[in-house]
Amino acid sequence: MSVTVAITRRAVLKPPPALASGGGRKVPLTVFDRASTDGYIPAVFAWDALAAPDNEAVVDGLLAAVGRYPHLAGRMGVDGRGRRCFHLNDAGVLVIEAAADADLADAMAAHDASAHVNELYPKADKERADEPLLQVQLTRYRCGGLVIGTACQHLVADGQSMSFFYTAWAAAARTGCAVLPSPFTDRAAIAVPRTPPAPKFDHRNIEFRGEERSPSRSYATLPMDRIRNLSVHFSEEFVAELKARAGGRCTRFQCLLAHAWRKATAARDLAPDELTHVRVAVNCRGRANPPVPADFFGNMVLWAFPRMRAQDLLSASYAAVVGVIRDAVARVDDEYVQSFVDFGEVAESAGEELASTAATPGTAFCPNLEVDSWLGFRFHDLDFGGGPPCAFLPPNLPIEGLMIFVPACAAKGGVDLFMALDEEHVHAFKKICYSMD
Repeated sequence: MSVTVAITRRAVLKPPPALASGGGRKVPLTVFDRASTDGYIPAVFAWDALAAPDNEAVVDGLLAAVGRYPHLAGRMGVDGRGRRCFHLNDAGVLVIEAAADADLADAMAAHDASAHVNELYPKADKERADEPLLQVQLTRYRCGGLVIGTACQHLVADGQSMSFFYTAWAAAARTGCAVLPSPFTDRAAIAVPRTPPAPKFDHRNIEFRGEERSPSRSYATLPMDRIRNLSVHFSEEFVAELKARAGGRCTRFQCLLAHAWRKATAARDLAPDELTHVRVAVNCRGRANPPVPADFFGNMVLWAFPRMRAQDLLSASYAAVVGVIRDAVARVDDEYVQSFVDFGEVAESAGEELASTAATPGTAFCPNLEVDSWLGFRFHDLDFGGGPPCAFLPPNLPIEGLMIFVPACAAKGGVDLFMALDEEHVHAFKKICYSMD
């Protein structure tokens, strides 16, 4: 079935003057910002008719919440030194309201549901002048269901930051703006270099695109029509069995990543001696010394690179693979974080342009993978007044080898894996993704 989505309203809305907190300041990008993706990341959530809030409450809550998150209400700018920066000018967020000519359940069950999902969030353009950094689309269905789709410039915030914002937005809407957050937004305080700065690791070739061969090497590209998106649901029981096989202290994320890494490697039929690694996003708030508050709003992610030869990965026990993952993540410790901050200061003092290693659409990571985890996202807190969402709707992932773990909305304790693979490997992956052999 074909679902028509008609836009009924499109406006840039500013936070109420009494709540706006930008003040016109210009804030430099941190080195964590410069290492992140320079582009807009979509997220799409659905509520059935019984739980769906009304649009007015959602918009009022949004504007109240962004008043406390001035980076979201601001714009990209240039400071007095010619550096790219955040201009906290309270210019507002883009809000689009739309109507779909179908019931929510029918639209999501249609054979072209993925194409429909891509109509449910704003299509931002980072090159456009005065482009809002947060954009929101509210799509109301014939049945009364609601989909909220957002697009946020990743230079502004990482996944943990946005999860805090989403729950703050929901709380503001649910309480008539009586409950508003006080997030930690001081970017300068989380990236303080030593005197003198003393970087100890090769950040230029790890987090940024240097000249030497490194984990941030150049990758091949694939035609977009060869990159296939798929989703796999792992039940609570399946995850428990994985953890039991891994044994010892094993997190849900570690055992699921070990499993997905093995199955993707087998599906790709890599040569036995070929090295494969996973680029694992690591939240550094609790790893810094001193630790950064969990509600810090910005970017504070670095990457770990667990690496194995294909034959060793496929023949090793789950416990062994989890150990490789755990050891790689553990190396992103307080010394590594401080070294990265110091590197940023050295590069800034030298006026060096740094190019992020973030992949662009069409990138093929094979034989490697990249993974992000939303397992800490508390979906049950995304309650705008009628209850939590009934679904997280993944937009198309445009990068081969990219994986995202998300807590399942419908099945308590379960996990959904959304990933993109070369179409040549999809059938094999689907055949073996539930096998623990």
